[in-house]
Amino acid sequence: MKKVIVVGGGAAGLIAAGQAAIAGAEVLLLEKMQRPGRKLCITGKGRCNLTNIAELPDFLAHFGRNGRFLRQAFSRFFTPDLMDFFTGLGLELVTERGGRVFPASGKAPDVLKVLQKWLTGLGVVSRCTSPVAGLLLDGGRITGILCADRKIPGDAVILATGGASYPATGSTGDGYALAEAAGHTIVPIRPALVGLVTAGDTAGKMAGLNLRNIGVRMLVDGKKKRQAFGEIAFTEFGLSGPVTLTCSGEVVDLLRDGGKVVFSLDLKPALEEAKLDARLQRDFAARAKEHFDSVLRGLLPREMVPVCVEATGIPQDKPAGEITARERRRLRTWIKDFRLEITGHRPLDEAIVTAGGVHIREIDPRTMESLKIKGLYFAGELLDIHGDTGGYNLQAAFSTGWLAGRSAAGQEGTDKNL
Repeated sequence: MKKVIVVGGGAAGLIAAGQAAIAGAEVLLLEKMQRPGRKLCITGKGRCNLTNIAELPDFLAHFGRNGRFLRQAFSRFFTPDLMDFFTGLGLELVTERGGRVFPASGKAPDVLKVLQKWLTGLGVVSRCTSPVAGLLLDGGRITGILCADRKIPGDAVILATGGASYPATGSTGDGYALAEAAGHTIVPIRPALVGLVTAGDTAGKMAGLNLRNIGVRMLVDGKKKRQAFGEIAFTEFGLSGPVTLTCSGEVVDLLRDGGKVVFSLDLKPALEEAKLDARLQRDFAARAKEHFDSVLRGLLPREMVPVCVEATGIPQDKPAGEITARERRRLRTWIKDFRLEITGHRPLDEAIVTAGGVHIREIDPRTMESLKIKGLYFAGELLDIHGDTGGYNLQAAFSTGWLAGRSAAGQEGTDKNL
């Protein structure tokens, strides 16, 4: 019987261990923390966004250029398979706005519970508080691992140690050192799906405000680089929320390369300039004796009113009926093109996922096996792959884990026996 050692008890590691056991291997799962799945339990704001029902081409597009690497893993184990897998374990699922899939209970720990019960039933041996110090190699082949000065032999090792974000959950980047020591190239790690820092205190004045259905243009050195639509959140340091997180990985790289990045917010994307101007004229005429800031409260959230007054230079106590055409134009421009310069990003330990990692050109996408070390496999966030928010990253972790587990046990075909 083949002996498979799985290093890391996150989403990728848990499913890899189970699939290796199903494929006939003797499986040892090692987790350095006191319990597995700690990061899994905080994903999706504690609700665990398991996957997304987007079709494969759209799904892959959410991973950028490296997305094509996942095609093989997704062809073997994709969203419908994952949903069937969990419902088969008794976990009821629901699909919400944007195609996001969650456990019906809304509790991420429920996902971990069914996975642990599943592994126990399969006879997987799990050991917590067991950090791995090194890989045992012999002539380009894996022979086991070194754990607490003790050598544990194995026919195959799956590294599923996660990235370097949320270190309190155990994701401290240990796997990068292990992979590098085995001869693998590590693409520089950096934060992805992370909050962005803006210039000045404008965003901070609106901290806690969430805006939905906002148009966002990302300008780089004055030219439009990207356009998005959705939810933006203001924080003490700048911006967060789904649209910000989705753009953040690209912004991190742009800032590193010295680009000037500006977010242009369209606060009324459903209104063209002419229609917005007509509405402003109607509002000012109907409430001619009211102060400018009072009329603004019918157009904008309360937190934005002082910011708008300052940016447009229109006195807050000016009667609406006395607003000039030039002032109205300044207001209209601000509403359709409210700009915030991005000056930085929050640290890696606050990022939802880590960009960078083990270079995918050194991994066989058909098996997740190293092209450098026979018997060494990789899965999950440790790889140089990251996707947008919305369930994409967890699906990638489950899919690569599924494939790595079955491949490590010697079953590399398209069989989907769960």
